[in-house]
Amino acid sequence: MAQLPEKFIENMKKQLPENEWEAFFACYENSPYKGVRLNPLKGGVSALKGFLPFLDEPIAWEENGFYTHAEKVGASPYHFAGAFYSQEPSAMSAAPLLDVQSGEKVLDLCSAPGGKGTQLACKMQGEGVIVLNEPISSRAKILSQNVERMGIKNAVVTNEYPADLAKKFQGYFDKILVDAPCSGEGMFRKNAEEALSEWSEENVALCAKRQAEILESATQMLKDGGRLVYSTCTFATAEDEGQVCDYLQKHPEMRLLKQEKLYPHKVKGEGHFVALFEKVGKTAEWDSRIKEAKASVTSSGEKAYREFEKTFFHEKFARRLYENNGVLYELPNGVFDWKGLQVLRVGVRLGEVKNGRFEPCHSLATCVKKEECKNLVDFSETDTRLQKYLRGETFEDESVKNGWCVVCINGLPLGLGKAVNGVVKNHLPKGIRAT
Repeated sequence: MAQLPEKFIENMKKQLPENEWEAFFACYENSPYKGVRLNPLKGGVSALKGFLPFLDEPIAWEENGFYTHAEKVGASPYHFAGAFYSQEPSAMSAAPLLDVQSGEKVLDLCSAPGGKGTQLACKMQGEGVIVLNEPISSRAKILSQNVERMGIKNAVVTNEYPADLAKKFQGYFDKILVDAPCSGEGMFRKNAEEALSEWSEENVALCAKRQAEILESATQMLKDGGRLVYSTCTFATAEDEGQVCDYLQKHPEMRLLKQEKLYPHKVKGEGHFVALFEKVGKTAEWDSRIKEAKASVTSSGEKAYREFEKTFFHEKFARRLYENNGVLYELPNGVFDWKGLQVLRVGVRLGEVKNGRFEPCHSLATCVKKEECKNLVDFSETDTRLQKYLRGETFEDESVKNGWCVVCINGLPLGLGKAVNGVVKNHLPKGIRAT
């Protein structure tokens, strides 16, 4: 790999005991560890492990995490189906500290591309509301795509700066994750060219300043008794232990419960830092102006959807319908009124009413389970039609009934098709088709 910056080497020698220097710097001659996290919303370890031959040993700090020896797993049809998320092993250590529960209000403040945020959402099992926020619009779009692929029903994806978000959500969230933008020292082995080219002592200082500002916004949004996790992928003291020390001095209402730094010569993963805080005093009252969003749908829109629902599902699927310009959504229970926010996704986009008929969209397919659906095609891995479907091509299936159907691989939904006399037209979105 490229030469490590001399100042970084000097800083690490100050930070580590001398008897660890050789082991730490020797890590950079080795390949980084790779990991995947299985999706409990798609069945979890027991249901999925047998389909994924590239899984190796479990990752100790994440119950659904596994190391993998595979170079590329993104082309797997199970990736299309949202069965797993590729995630660096050490990065999986932060989210479990929050111990999120079903029904809570949760915020991932710096969420893109979505590894930690979808990790939190999977623990919530579709109950409660999780806000996944990303200030940079291009990255927010990628985040929204990953939320869709993983089949998350209770997410709101926002595109706001933390300070602007804090104006609306004073004292609102039970749990907050701040995976702060950092100098990336912990990624020197994994993303060597990019991380090394951007590193400087000046950048470390700039990152520390920005992190402190983000933490200020997060603190305002945390309810009394709530918990906050702060994490980085750097070794820099100013961004890690120093940041924690400064934060506690500014915020006596916050108590540090745990902090830990993961080094690549001690764990099978890259560099990472995590700190867990609890709010034990008051800083901001919950803003009673935060109103719950009302489910609202036209009679014609509901009629069209319910007629589709009867033919597509065995039982009622959507409970809280919301309609906007003919597009129907299922809202999470307890979701707030998002007026005034830049929002990319709220709950599940079900589909659109066109000429009095309801047409489902891909987002609906990612959230359903095989046993919920009346009409489906279920491919095995060796079925030649599987790759045709992933490429966006039409295929034949004499067993499927006319109308909308879910296309699966071994029971895991991939997307939608529409059958006419044994020919299934492909409705997999162009942007996610295999090349």
